[in-house]
Amino acid sequence: MTLTQSVKKPGLVILTGPTAVGKSELAIELARQIGGEIISADSMQVYRQMDIGSAKILPEQMGGIPHHLINVLDPTEEFNVVAFQQLAKEAMAGIYARGHLPVVVGGTGFYIQALLYDIDFTENDEDTALRAGLEELAAAQGSEILYERLRQIDPESCESIHAHNIKRVIRAIEFYEKTGTKISEHNRQQRERTSPYHFVYFVLNDDRDRLYGRIDKRVDRMMQQGLLEEVSALRAAGCTRDMVSMQGLGYKELLDYLDNRCSLEEAVYTLKRDTRHFAKRQLTWFRRERDVLWINKPEYGYDDTRILQYMVRILQERTIM
Repeated sequence: MTLTQSVKKPGLVILTGPTAVGKSELAIELARQIGGEIISADSMQVYRQMDIGSAKILPEQMGGIPHHLINVLDPTEEFNVVAFQQLAKEAMAGIYARGHLPVVVGGTGFYIQALLYDIDFTENDEDTALRAGLEELAAAQGSEILYERLRQIDPESCESIHAHNIKRVIRAIEFYEKTGTKISEHNRQQRERTSPYHFVYFVLNDDRDRLYGRIDKRVDRMMQQGLLEEVSALRAAGCTRDMVSMQGLGYKELLDYLDNRCSLEEAVYTLKRDTRHFAKRQLTWFRRERDVLWINKPEYGYDDTRILQYMVRILQERTIM
């Protein structure tokens, strides 16, 4: 199919949803049908050598569809929303130049929002003294003390930020201290921005019990595929728990086991529990987003063909393709 963009804005397709819901396979077939290329909106798949824990799609599974922002950084490098925004824009420029349509796929809602509404993160970023002080406090007394501080000033943010995500906790506290505005309120305002893209924003979802079952089975499969060996190799290569890459689900829990902080059984239990909690936070985020189209898999009888037909029809009706 040929790409016909909006007269004023370039086209953009977003396919997101909670972890383990089945986005990757669906996205490949969608991209095939609409002449698309996939941009990963995942905070972990960007890293090399972190394949199993990130549930990274393998080259042989891509079906010939170009994938961007996968395997572009070493685990020792820092990745954040600003870096994602920059890399995604660069990828999109190339995709448009080839006459194709970008399909942004992944579960990191904050990244998607930043790209979709072209949010400017340069404000209040010059003075890093406060951030450094908060980082020192977390290192000395643990992340929980910062999380409790955030809960006191902005409890709404705690619904979408995990206590172990120190970077985002610090960012939220720092934003409040510098501006006097809660970052949850700031994010709400950003969601009211007008997007520079002519977009369709799909959110794939499933029944909670079925989704949680998929998560548990995925963790079991990761362990069978060698997740422990993957984390052990990263640790042996010098990766430490304070690195952004090693704070991802699957890595920090197994580091606890390797550092003799818990048994392997406890680590796997915690990974399953925290992944379920993560999925819940993802859904909380997506429900706050506007202009999204929810695709509930049970309503389609779990038939990907029917889901694809619906998505393509919507894209045709809205002249995205």
